Amino acid sequence: MTAVRHTVAVPMRWSDMDAYQHVNNVAFLGYFETARVDLFFDQPTHDEETGLRRGIVVASHQIAYKRPVVYSADPLRIQIWVSGVRAASFTCHYELFDHGELAVTGSTVLVPFDFAINRPRRLTAAEKVFLAAHHDD
Repeated sequence: MTAVRHTVAVPMRWSDMDAYQHVNNVAFLGYFETARVDLFFDQPTHDEETGLRRGIVVASHQIAYKRPVVYSADPLRIQIWVSGVRAASFTCHYELFDHGELAVTGSTVLVPFDFAINRPRRLTAAEKVFLAAHHDD
């Protein structure tokens, strides 16, 4: 199966700007979350078992800011892909482009979670197949 980076157009909000007249650093976590939701929940080809709808939680984030981003009506473009798939965790990577230029990179370690028993769980075989379709190094 050939991996494909998933691309999402994410709009900025005027309120994402800070006193320095650029998008505040914390807003990028929200942009990355929007990309994850689009990939894992909003795609019409995903069913309940392969869309990781049973629950995932964030274990950690890493972000590197390459250049400031200023509010624009043009949406940001975020590429998202997966690596490091293990029995009970995986990593999502992001590249955020502002007007075609790389502005922010990041990653999030995610853990499948069973909210009924309040514990991490293992990825299902169907979830691993889904993640493999978005795996890239």
